[in-house]
Amino acid sequence: MKFLIISLVLSVLGFSFLYAQSTASKQISSMKFESAHLDSAKRVWIYTPKSYKSSEKRYPVIYMFDAQNLFDAKRSYAGEWEIDEYFDNLKNADKEVIVVGIEHGNEKRIEELTPYPHEKHGGGKGDDFMKFIVNDLKPKIDMKYRTLSDKTNTMLFGSSLGGLMSLYGTIKYPDVFSKAGVFSPAFWINPEIYDLVEASNGFENNTFYFMAGDSESEDMVTDMEKMIKLLHSEGLKSKQIKSKVVKGGQHNEQLWRENFPDAFEWLMN
Repeated sequence: MKFLIISLVLSVLGFSFLYAQSTASKQISSMKFESAHLDSAKRVWIYTPKSYKSSEKRYPVIYMFDAQNLFDAKRSYAGEWEIDEYFDNLKNADKEVIVVGIEHGNEKRIEELTPYPHEKHGGGKGDDFMKFIVNDLKPKIDMKYRTLSDKTNTMLFGSSLGGLMSLYGTIKYPDVFSKAGVFSPAFWINPEIYDLVEASNGFENNTFYFMAGDSESEDMVTDMEKMIKLLHSEGLKSKQIKSKVVKGGQHNEQLWRENFPDAFEWLMN
C-alpha cells in the first residue's frame, strides 16, 4: 500500500526528465478536446499505424489512460511504455490499431481517475471522465479517423488508477467497450468497484486481461484475484479472462511496458 501511495503522489506531481530527448514516433499527433463533463480541455495523443495514409483500411481503437507515460520519455516522469515503438515494429498487419492516449490531470489525477471518493485521498469524478471519453472524445475520434467503432473493436487499457478505470469503464459501458487491459489495478482506493460488478450486467461477453507484480503491495495480487473470482461468479468463462502475476514485478512503467505486448496479443485474438 505504501508503495502505491508513493507512486500515486509521484504521478500527481507529474515529474518529467527535463533534459530527456523526445522518443515519440512520427505516427503520433496530439490535439485538445473540450468537454462539458470536465473542468478543462483535455489533450490526447493519437497513434495511427504506418499503413494509415496509404490505405482505406479501418482500424480498432485502444483508449489508454495516463498518456504522458505512453509514448514519449520526455513527457514521462519515470520512463514510458514505448507503445509507439511496439506498434511501429508490429509485423502482423491484421493487428494494427489506432491508439488514443488521454492525459491525466497531474494534480487532479486521483480526482479524475477514481469513480468513488476516498475518505483520505478524495477523488470520485471518474464517472465524469468516462462520460468525456464516451460522449465527447470517442464520437470525434470516430468522425475524424477511419475507425472500427463498434464495441468489438474498442478497448480500454491502463495501469494503477488507469487499471481501475479500465475495468470500471468496461463494466459501466459494456456496449461501448468489449475489452479491457487491467494492469496493477488500484482497487484498494475504490473497493466499491466490487459492488458495481456484482450489481451490473451486460458485460457477460466481454474479455479482460489482468496483470500485477507480486512486489507491488501486500494487497495488489489478492485484490486482483478477488475481482477475477467475482467476474467468474458473474458468468464469465475462463476464455474471457486471462491473468498474470509477475514474480518480482514492481509498480512502475517497466512492468507495464514489458507486459503490454502479451496483453495486447491476447485481447486481440
